[in-house]
Amino acid sequence: MTYRKWVVGVALACSVVSLAAAPSRSNADQYLPRLGDIMNLIQVRHAKLWFAGQAKNWDLAGYELAQLKQSLTDAAIFYSGLPVNNVTTLSQPIQSISDAIAAKDGKRFASAVTELTSGCNACHATMDRGYVAIRIPTDKPFGNQDFRPQGR
Repeated sequence: MTYRKWVVGVALACSVVSLAAAPSRSNADQYLPRLGDIMNLIQVRHAKLWFAGQAKNWDLAGYELAQLKQSLTDAAIFYSGLPVNNVTTLSQPIQSISDAIAAKDGKRFASAVTELTSGCNACHATMDRGYVAIRIPTDKPFGNQDFRPQGR
C-alpha cells in the first residue's frame, strides 16, 4: 500500500468517525468509537506533533499534544484495562514533550517524542499488539498542511 493510499484511508476513517459520532436521536444509541479508530487518530496526532516540532511551530505542537492526550484519555475511558496512563510508558514522555515545547527546545522535543514512540510500542506489546509498531514519521502525510509557524 502506498503512503498516499494510507493517508486517504486515515482521512476516510476520520471522516467516518466524525459522522458516526454525531448526536443520535436517542441516548440509547450513543456511538462508541472502536479502539482502532481512536488509535488511528492518535497515530495521526503523533505524526502532526512530530512535524510541528520539527518546524518549531510550538503553538501547533502544543495543540497536537493536547489532542493526543485527549484521545488517550478517551481510549482509557471507553476501554478499561488499557495501560495508557502508565507513568513510565506514556505519562512521563508526554510531560517531557510538554516541557520541551514550553522551553522551545527542539533537541529535548525530539528525544521526548522518541521516548513517547517507544512507550506506544511498549503499550502495544503489553496488549499483545506488538505487531503495531509505531516510529518517528519520515514523510509528511499531510501535503495540505503547512507546519511552519504562521505570522500573527
